[in-house]
Amino acid sequence: MAQNDTAWQELLTRWQQHTDLSNIGSILNWDQSTYMPQQAAQGRARQMALLSGMTHARRTDAAYGKLLDEAAGRTDLSPEQRRMVEVARKEFDEATKLPAEFVTAWTQHAGESYTAWTQARPANDFRGMVPYLEKTLDMSLQVAGYFPDFASPLDYFIDQSDEGMDEAQVSAIFAELRGALVPLVEQVTAAPAPRTDFLHRHYPRDLQLKFGEAVIRDYGYDFTQGRQDLTHHPFMTRLGNHDTRITTRVNEQDPVDALYSTLHESGHAMYEQGVAGEFLGTPLGGGVSAGVHESSSRLWENLVGRSRPFWAAYFADFRDMFPEQLKDVTEEEMYRAVNSVSRSLIRTDADELTYNLHVIMRYELERDMLAGKLAVKDLADAWHAAYQENLGLRAPSDVDGALQDVHWFAGSIGGAFHGYTLGNILNAQFFAAAQAAHPGLQDDFARKDFTRLHSWLTENVYRHGRRYQPGELVKRATGQDITVQPYLKYLRDKYGELYGLR
Repeated sequence: MAQNDTAWQELLTRWQQHTDLSNIGSILNWDQSTYMPQQAAQGRARQMALLSGMTHARRTDAAYGKLLDEAAGRTDLSPEQRRMVEVARKEFDEATKLPAEFVTAWTQHAGESYTAWTQARPANDFRGMVPYLEKTLDMSLQVAGYFPDFASPLDYFIDQSDEGMDEAQVSAIFAELRGALVPLVEQVTAAPAPRTDFLHRHYPRDLQLKFGEAVIRDYGYDFTQGRQDLTHHPFMTRLGNHDTRITTRVNEQDPVDALYSTLHESGHAMYEQGVAGEFLGTPLGGGVSAGVHESSSRLWENLVGRSRPFWAAYFADFRDMFPEQLKDVTEEEMYRAVNSVSRSLIRTDADELTYNLHVIMRYELERDMLAGKLAVKDLADAWHAAYQENLGLRAPSDVDGALQDVHWFAGSIGGAFHGYTLGNILNAQFFAAAQAAHPGLQDDFARKDFTRLHSWLTENVYRHGRRYQPGELVKRATGQDITVQPYLKYLRDKYGELYGLR
């Protein structure tokens, strides 16, 4: 097995340098989204463009390509090392097809577009974002054009985030899911709604943050390797091999907005913190795909954090934190309130039943933009029409319409949303496998004990990083290919009981 020879050590050194450069870029992005002063935007975009050019040059260096060629021909590599070379070779081949000047320009545009969005959204100025978004669409099509082997631009972007999947597979999964969800949503929204008035009282910001951080400490998020800060749009980011940070946002008239944002991002972070140490700084040192990554965040947010055992464990603590606000509220009312179902405009606030309809609409809009069927200037109207058709709602402005999500305004159109729904499907599939391995797993939650669940996820998902392709990882962990059935069973059982459905 290659370990101490000069050629292998040179590859390890280069991979660590690539990782470090990527992490430096993440630091710049994290600061831009948290603490950076507004007037620094232009300089930050320039810094990020310079860094991306330097990174691209190192990732496409001819000497590096020769090292990969030599490593690919070796017979003394371990399976893990062969996979490292395979992933690195794929990334090298893809990077060498992108001209350095294009990568630099694309990164600078992404920074400028993001900054413009942070100002345009509160001003309800979709028209002002049209030139940025048109350029983003043009650059996204240019990127996909460098990879003509894919049948469509969307196939390329889906493969980038969920290797081995394509538009046909995603569309088929979405069709099966929507076919089952639409009638279930109709049944649930026709039933009497639970009490939620107490969720609209005043809950001080600092206490909300304190409670959420206490919960994720119990979950297993390691604050010696991370921290939480405030931002416009919550996210998780890795800034170093042992530096995985999360962000949240707080609404003082909604105490569960920040809570479930924190639980969600901690799920992403625990995945990254659980990657095997020997993979850090190598091509295997991170989550394997967008869908698998999202499965972790949604599992800790919803299957754990919205469960009855969770609130049996934490309601007394929550009421102690907010005694006046919750003095007339029972544990059962809290559980039902955080699982209330209603048609809404905001994806990140959506309940488990309607959330996937938000994702499917976005997926179809970006598919149509990439296919030339929808012009950017018409996106806002198309958004409103989709919401009217699918949820019977129309946003009063573009703030909660086409300007709602940051994704398209951060530099790329394509593959931005489908992973969220894949994550919902996979989180139930992984959870069912964990329950089969550990009967009575949910009883642990009522004791604030998440050790068995966290350990199962670490052993079967987290530690592998990119050791396996996504499909193989799912099959190894659950014994099945990706399937929507565990997710649909979970939703039918949970909401059937909550809303008295037969």
